Amino acid sequence: MIDRELMQLPAIKRILPLLGILAVFQGLVISGQALFLSGAITGLWKKQTLGSVALLILGFFVCYMVRELISYLRLKFLDKFAYQMAMDYRLQLLEKSFELGPSLVSEMGSGNLISTAIAGIENVETYIKLVLSKILNMMIVPIVLVVVVFFLDWESSIVLIVAFPFAIIFMILLGYAAQGRAERQYKTFTMLSNHFLDALRGLPTLKYFGLSKSYASAIYSTSERFRKATMSTLSMAMLSTFALDFFATLSVATVALFLGLRLINGHILLFPALAALILAPEYFLPLREFASDYHATLDGKNAMDAVKEVLAKERDKSAEDAGITEKVSWSDESKLTLKSLTKTYETGRGVADVSLDLQGFQKVALVGASGSGKSTLLSMLAGFLDPTSGSLKINDQAVSSLMTDNWRQSLSLIPQQSYIFAATLRENIAFYEPEAEETAILEAAKLAGLSGLVDEIGLDAQIGAAGRTISGGQAQRVALARAFLSSERNILLLDEPTAHLDIETELEIKENILPLLDKKLVFLATHRLHWLPQMDLVVVLDEGQVAGIGSHEELLATNSYYQKLLAEMRG
Repeated sequence: MIDRELMQLPAIKRILPLLGILAVFQGLVISGQALFLSGAITGLWKKQTLGSVALLILGFFVCYMVRELISYLRLKFLDKFAYQMAMDYRLQLLEKSFELGPSLVSEMGSGNLISTAIAGIENVETYIKLVLSKILNMMIVPIVLVVVVFFLDWESSIVLIVAFPFAIIFMILLGYAAQGRAERQYKTFTMLSNHFLDALRGLPTLKYFGLSKSYASAIYSTSERFRKATMSTLSMAMLSTFALDFFATLSVATVALFLGLRLINGHILLFPALAALILAPEYFLPLREFASDYHATLDGKNAMDAVKEVLAKERDKSAEDAGITEKVSWSDESKLTLKSLTKTYETGRGVADVSLDLQGFQKVALVGASGSGKSTLLSMLAGFLDPTSGSLKINDQAVSSLMTDNWRQSLSLIPQQSYIFAATLRENIAFYEPEAEETAILEAAKLAGLSGLVDEIGLDAQIGAAGRTISGGQAQRVALARAFLSSERNILLLDEPTAHLDIETELEIKENILPLLDKKLVFLATHRLHWLPQMDLVVVLDEGQVAGIGSHEELLATNSYYQKLLAEMRG
């Protein structure tokens, strides 16, 4: 239940002794409360005046205020510490996400990664606060109190000492069951996150094909599974809390029973009996407080495991020595050779046995039905995924991976949905070339058809999150402007850049894209027919397999699957 990584947190060796000292002081002031209150009640029982016990009452209130002050200071300190640790974890998680790129997103799922970065980190923050505070209280405060009870009445201290391990055993037994259910619930939560985000992204497509209502039942069944897993975990957590409360109450009742019998028989005085009785519930209170937050600590532990799992993922260091020692500037003599390139996912899907031999400036189209492997092949060429098998050569030199900074800094990418950063229009256009001059940025914006937007809002207007919202067509034009501005990057990858646009906007953007394809090595994944005649080479994919390679005219004349695919695309 307590993650060992918790003991590796920065400054933890300095924090634990401080929290331990506060727990000792808390145990002492709790004892002081009990002793002062018992003394005051005993004095009044003996018919002393209120003035004669005023100092005892004042002592009780002083101890109460000191106890609250200790709790406040500890909570304030742990709030600040846990918040800082959560911010550090979130920063590390984001840095790791950028380092590993789309390979991490494809492995975890977008919804899972987002949930881990937001809700998961919040659970980790809660976990750090609860565990560091309540574990030390549970370890130290009962020891201080049982020592005080021992000097008051050693028989009552024996009852408390014997009862405490049994309560711990109950907590461990029920805790293991709750932990197993919490882990299953967290896995269901990550699956629901991925499912929900995928459904949200695909909602326009589902509505277009009239499948949105039928897909709603799938979301409902997934959310029902999560609800049942959550309720099962909560029921176990509540059972654990009930069992500990019941056992603690039974132990306090046992102490009260024996003290009452001995008081009646005159074997103990009122003051020590009353003080021991007041301290008995306080003795079990840290354990009960920990049990009440047990479910939150389980959620936090699972979230922390998920975060540490992501942070433990390492970028393939061999990629740094993959043979690409500098940026690649493509020319007429440059060569790219793919031999039996294969990428297989855990589901068994992917792309297999792609062999290509390219030289000089060429425009290569990747076509196929949805799920045929176009985006997977493009991701490998972009250096986002490492192939499962096969070999690559650049300029006849074997390279073990394209997942290198030198290769990524040699290419421009225009995805299906271009990302607009929360920044100015100038900074968004100059993404690849942050030092570009304003005249070059304006020229790139003009070539991409953004002159109207520039005239309307200016280059220094904020766009993206918390800024001006721009249309999908304008976002694609920003991506085009990035590629136009990047004159040194003459390897261009386009992943269906106009798939979500209407035909008028698409044809307008195409007129801007075509000049961009000159003097470059271009890979274009598309299912739109009007691009194919302008391509030098077409790679046809069918369920991850290469179904044909050749020019548009050659495949149209000789490849039956290509003919069938074009007929389906035409409707």
